[in-house]
Amino acid sequence: MHEANVLVILLSAAFTDNILLTRFLGVCPLAACSRRRDTALGLGLAVTFVTACTAGVNSLLHAALVRLDLVHLEYLLFIAVIAGFVQLIEMVVDRFFPRLYHALGIFLPLITVNCAILGTSLFMVLEDLTLVQSLAYGVGSGAGWMLAIWLLAGLRSRIVEEDVPKPFRGLPLALILTGILAMIFRSFVEMGMS
Repeated sequence: MHEANVLVILLSAAFTDNILLTRFLGVCPLAACSRRRDTALGLGLAVTFVTACTAGVNSLLHAALVRLDLVHLEYLLFIAVIAGFVQLIEMVVDRFFPRLYHALGIFLPLITVNCAILGTSLFMVLEDLTLVQSLAYGVGSGAGWMLAIWLLAGLRSRIVEEDVPKPFRGLPLALILTGILAMIFRSFVEMGMS
């Protein structure tokens, strides 16, 4: 039963409780890096890696801080853990995937302040998840964010912006498409309730 619970947490974080499409966290990089599917996938993989790793480390950190009665340091330490993993992923991408590194530009190091990653750690604490559940939630949240940005990039690559009225080109179109994706993902919740 425990494994099923973990699977439910993972799938829920990816689909029905998608951090981007239901809580609208991490929208800034979504708008900027969703023009090409390969760039969106690369950023999505980086976010998934950082989210999964930091959820596990921050779960252990939270347990230690509760025992030491130092919970007031959580935000600061959570952000430090996130920054460390982002630095690691930035070095790896720069070394092994230089084209992706240059395509992502400033948005790769800005993963540190991506509110979706910090939000995942904070929601994990609020839900009082175990280490294994936290890891599942981190993987699911990252995968859900990656799926959303990749789907948006696919939609944006198919729409010829010249055919879109001028006021809706660029960011407005991205936000409209994100809203449509959010409605589609919300239908997963509605299907589960019926």
